[in-house]
Parts: sequence; structure tokens; C-alpha cells
Amino acid sequence: MSDEIFKGSKGTFKELTDEIGKVIVGQHEAVEQILIAILCNSHGLVESVPGLAKTLTISTISKALDLKFNRIQCTPDLMPSDITGTYIIEDVGGKKQYRFEPGPIFANIVLADEINRASPKTQSAMLESMQEKQVTVGNKTYPLDKPFFVLATQNPIEMEGTYPLPEAQLDRFLLKILMDYPTVEDEGEIVNRYTKNIVPSVRQVVSKSEVLELQKLTRDVPIAEDIKNRTIKIVFATRAKSEHIEYGASPRASIGIILAAKARALMRGRNYVSAEDIDAMAYPVLRHRIILTFESERKGMTTDQVISDILKTVK
Repeated sequence: MSDEIFKGSKGTFKELTDEIGKVIVGQHEAVEQILIAILCNSHGLVESVPGLAKTLTISTISKALDLKFNRIQCTPDLMPSDITGTYIIEDVGGKKQYRFEPGPIFANIVLADEINRASPKTQSAMLESMQEKQVTVGNKTYPLDKPFFVLATQNPIEMEGTYPLPEAQLDRFLLKILMDYPTVEDEGEIVNRYTKNIVPSVRQVVSKSEVLELQKLTRDVPIAEDIKNRTIKIVFATRAKSEHIEYGASPRASIGIILAAKARALMRGRNYVSAEDIDAMAYPVLRHRIILTFESERKGMTTDQVISDILKTVK
């Protein structure tokens, strides 16, 4: 495949991130990782405190990509049918007929806000749509429109009344994305933008069909055998006997790191995956897939610190 195609993608993503930046101040890493998850045809889990523009970020990205966006506010009383949809009875020519009314899951980009506040039964209702890209209601299956992307959010504080996602469900998210507080300069810009009468907006940069083409192009980015083998060794290192790790990552992590690294390379206009791409994407791919020992958690260690140690030792 010609280098011009990959170099052209760099300009496309530069235009896209610049357009998103008209509304979202800072959070460059989070925006990039959300776009990477979309390019990999996978899903993302965002963790941050309230008020850091998670909903605004994903709705802005959906507008720039010309994708239908729906938001689901997860609460303990949310039912599976509130997500997938349900059959309703309507009168047609004097006869009663059932008609399927699609739920909010029928969109290209779905924000599941505070997913850990939904009951386990409701959380599991999203599993089929995330993995199979379809919804089954009764005895009928409905395919979801492509591309389909779920961005779920978790609040790391106020854990009362929540249902933590089980490891099997966490594994279905390609990336765990952390959003931190803005810098002083960024917060000043946020205040300047959002205390005026003119509300920032974005225009469409990439069409739905172009998103699907970029997803195909992502998988075509070449990767050298030595870099691929190092990635597998990194994931294997999480399973080795360790004083810090109780359970390591599954093979999904190896696939995820390589795919995410390909998407990162594509966004930078390169037709190859670098070691830097692997190191950068190891953190969001692994941080929700490894379980630390009780002793490590007691000492206040984070999964990112453990991942950093692994990356330094695996050559």
C-alpha cells in the first residue's frame, strides 16, 4: 500500500482533532484514545470524576464523524429493555399488532454514562451488542448499524450503590481511558469559551463511509515481527508469577495492543508500527485487564506503575 495513503490520513486526523478542539479544551490523549478505539472497531471505558466533559467529548466526536449519537444514563432501576428496545402493541386496521420500538442502543456511538450504577442484568444486556454488533429481543435478532461504538463511563468516587463490572465484561473494552483535571491554562480557556453567548460547535470532517474505510486501513498497517513478538512477551509478563499481579491479561490484550498501535501509527501518518506505539497503547489496553495483589493495593500501587515496570524489563 502506498505511503501517500498513510500520509494523507495524518492530514485527515489533524483536521479532525483541530475541529474537536474547537469545543473540547485539552484532553488530547483521551480524545486520541477514543478515536483509536473507534478505528479498531472496539469500545472504550472512561474513568474520571464528574464535570470533565465526557458527554460533551463523545457527542462532539460523533458530530465530527457524522455518526448518530445516543446517551444512556445508567441507574439501578434501568431495565434491559430500556437499552435494547421492546415490542409495543398498536392498532392497525382494527387488528392488534406488535411492533418493535428500537432502544437507544441503536446508534453508531452510544454513551453508557456511569455504567457501574446499572444492575448486572442490565449491564449484561449490552454484552451481545458490544461483541456481536446485534440485539436479540424475544426470538428475533436485529443487526446494529455500522460503525458501532460504546463508550462507557465510570466514576471513581461515590462507590456506594454501584455494581462493579466483572472482569469478563471489562475485557470486552479495548481501552480504559483516564481523564484528568485540566491544567490552569486549559481551565482558563474553558471559562472563557463557556461564559459567553456564542457556544462553540463543530462541523463534519469525516463521513460514516470514510470511518468504515479507515477501520479497514487500520488493520492494513504493517508491523514488524520483532515488535509483534515483544508485544506478546509484554502480555505474557503479566501472567508470570509476580508479587504485584494476581491475574494477568488474556490474549485479547495482545490483539488489542497491536490493533491500537496500528491505529495510533495511522493517525500519525506512518505506514509502520513503532516500539513507541506499543509502549503508549500498553497502558490503556492493560490497565483494566490485570488484577493487582492485595499487598500491592495496600501499598497504593497502581496498574500503570506495574505496566511501566514490565515495559522496562521486556526488551
